[in-house]
Amino acid sequence: MPAWLLDLFARYGYFVVFGGVFLENTGLPVPGETALLAGAALAHYGQLSLTRVILTAIAAAILGDNLGFFIGRRGGRRIAERHGWRVGLTAERLVDFDRFFQQHGPKTVVAARFITGLRVVGAVLAGGSGMAWPTFLFYNATGAILWCTVIASAGYSLAYSWATLERWIGRTGLIALAVVAAVGLIGIVRARRNRHP
Repeated sequence: MPAWLLDLFARYGYFVVFGGVFLENTGLPVPGETALLAGAALAHYGQLSLTRVILTAIAAAILGDNLGFFIGRRGGRRIAERHGWRVGLTAERLVDFDRFFQQHGPKTVVAARFITGLRVVGAVLAGGSGMAWPTFLFYNATGAILWCTVIASAGYSLAYSWATLERWIGRTGLIALAVVAAVGLIGIVRARRNRHP
């Protein structure tokens, strides 16, 4: 484990887990997953409690994602409509996105938790899509409990090999992101074909 990370945990303990996970789930590109892995790895060596690491991360993930959801609800749609064209997000694609979220929103909220990149923006996108907040809250909490437990368990179990752990978690997230991107692209192509036979 990097020395700077050990020093951070020595000074701030559970606050590092909370801060990293909270900020990442709010929509900032902060290494929240790394903070959770490190907290669980240190629990393996008796420096922290695994149960407290998991509970801290669950609280941070739920609170962070809810803040991200309300950011998306308040301004995400306007920003996408005004500036989305700069990154290829046309009005037509926004309609496709809304349709996708209406059909698959709850599953997407849970799955986004496990996907590198999508975890950072998933809640903001859900808020911008108009998803009902109680629905988001339920599926978000479900995803947070699953993700925090799985990642912390991996960190605890593989604490002896930090390099292997980071490589394994990072590679899994990137593979999942590639699969989601491929499925999304196929869905967009099919929708366009059906619209313009």
